[in-house]
Amino acid sequence: MRPTGRFFGIGLAVLIFGWGFLAPEVRGFQAQPQRSPAYPPPLVSPEQFDQWMRELSNWGRWGKDDQLGAANLMTPAKRKQAVALVKEGISVSLAHRPLLEKALDNGNPFERETNLTPNLQGPGFRGSNNRYSVTYHGRAHSHLDGLCHRFYKEQMYNGFSIQEVTKENGCVKNGIQSFQNGIITRGVLIDIPRLRGVPYLEPATPVFPADIEAWEKETGVKISSGDAIFLYTGRWARRAKVGPFTDFAGYHALVIPWLKARDVALIASDGIQDVGDLPNIGSPIHIFGIVALGATLLDNLDLESLAETAAELKRWEFLLTVAPIPVEAGTGSPVNPIAMF
Repeated sequence: MRPTGRFFGIGLAVLIFGWGFLAPEVRGFQAQPQRSPAYPPPLVSPEQFDQWMRELSNWGRWGKDDQLGAANLMTPAKRKQAVALVKEGISVSLAHRPLLEKALDNGNPFERETNLTPNLQGPGFRGSNNRYSVTYHGRAHSHLDGLCHRFYKEQMYNGFSIQEVTKENGCVKNGIQSFQNGIITRGVLIDIPRLRGVPYLEPATPVFPADIEAWEKETGVKISSGDAIFLYTGRWARRAKVGPFTDFAGYHALVIPWLKARDVALIASDGIQDVGDLPNIGSPIHIFGIVALGATLLDNLDLESLAETAAELKRWEFLLTVAPIPVEAGTGSPVNPIAMF
């Protein structure tokens, strides 16, 4: 059983360095205990979101031709800082094993076909091989989103046009091959169920900046430039107990200015990050993170072992390594990220 912590009911403190972006009706909202999905969180208007997309953007920050985005924040110094976190030599996989059965949360099961090779070299020399097939974007499979995966107003990260993604040629710009050398940085676990004293978050439970900052205070680990943040919601623990479901817990759109203020380089979760769509926009964390910040996203991870290991060691930061398949002009990649303590 995972030990629990204290719930912090503190006021929303969005760190925006003088930006006056929160609408008056949003200011002063207090972080709440876990509530039913019917509880209405404060709304973010499409106009507010559009302002954030324009004014908090990283476009041009690393040059007009940049295709790495926030990964530029994973500097050699940042990587060395992350490597120095390895003390025990413990490695933990953050990938969920591929789901082979169709379910409410898995409309496109992973396909595995195994064949025996012909006996070409005499008795005892047969072998076997596999064919794998997966539609990895979605709610089931652990994957890394590339920077050409999402668009806003017909543009992707750094102002490249949607026309630079075609069925024939893939992502002419912002393809996943840009990350062939791997993603290496400090990872930070954000365990909201532990903070709130519950085994897992209920579907559609929003996580606010105040929750994250309460977790920082609880653990003494402050999220900083170039970090990869991992939101643990207990998605797989809940699935094991009650069965498949779809409306995962995740970040509320009010986290958007906080992501920019902290210069987060990668956003990860055991679900799909977003709680609630905005009218005519869709998933605000995905769109803002990928398109405006140029931050890659890791979706549908299995963070159960990570949460248990971090609690046992009482360490919430670790070395993260991610090695996507460098498919030329790809929109993303299935991955098996590794945390090392």
